[in-house]
Amino acid sequence: MIEREITVTTPEGELPTFLFHPEEGGPHPVVLYLMDAPGIRPALRDMASRLASAGYYVMLPYLYYRGGPYQELGMSDEDAHKRLELMAQITPTNIVSDAEALLAAAAEDPAAGDGPVGVIGFCMSGGMAISVARAMPDRVAAAASIHGAWLVRDGDDSPHLGLDAVEAEIHLAWCDPDPTAPPEQREELVAALEEAGVTYTLDVETDAQHGFAPEGPRHHREASERHWERVHSLLDRNL
Repeated sequence: MIEREITVTTPEGELPTFLFHPEEGGPHPVVLYLMDAPGIRPALRDMASRLASAGYYVMLPYLYYRGGPYQELGMSDEDAHKRLELMAQITPTNIVSDAEALLAAAAEDPAAGDGPVGVIGFCMSGGMAISVARAMPDRVAAAASIHGAWLVRDGDDSPHLGLDAVEAEIHLAWCDPDPTAPPEQREELVAALEEAGVTYTLDVETDAQHGFAPEGPRHHREASERHWERVHSLLDRNL
């Protein structure tokens, strides 16, 4: 397995990005792997590596780059406050320019394929994955929101709007209860997907908490392994 770091230039700065892909057999389909609110840490790197081992070129960007250089955030009150400030700098609009820059960088790497791509988002980036699929229908063939947050929000760029532009198949792994994604928002998003004719799958996890996928205090093995099965199937079908 190849694991390395590159810097991707975006319209708003320099984006540290961690790459994972097999040593042989390329070029490999590109998957943008969007971090959750706690940020890039060993648990998320392990997940990116696990996905890459199945034959993908996985790009794990540090989405908090607008707020300063790469860092691993802890669990102190100070870090929690800083995390909220950093999260506010990522929107369903500017994630698209990040994705465009990432794919442009991948195009320069012979290990990366130039065909359809996938986008997987967790927590704060679940809706961002859908936003990228909506903005780049000619490239994104698969998108997943895993315990996504704020998928229905105020503003014209909310992930649940304009879904008639989406060509990708979408998977949703939704926790219930989840204060960041209440049931009425799930109903609104599902209605929008169906009205737009988007192919989608939905798992509602009632035993797992928001944040169940990565290793950590909220990890739920059964729900996490189910998300892996769904993601692999989604990518197999579409990439």
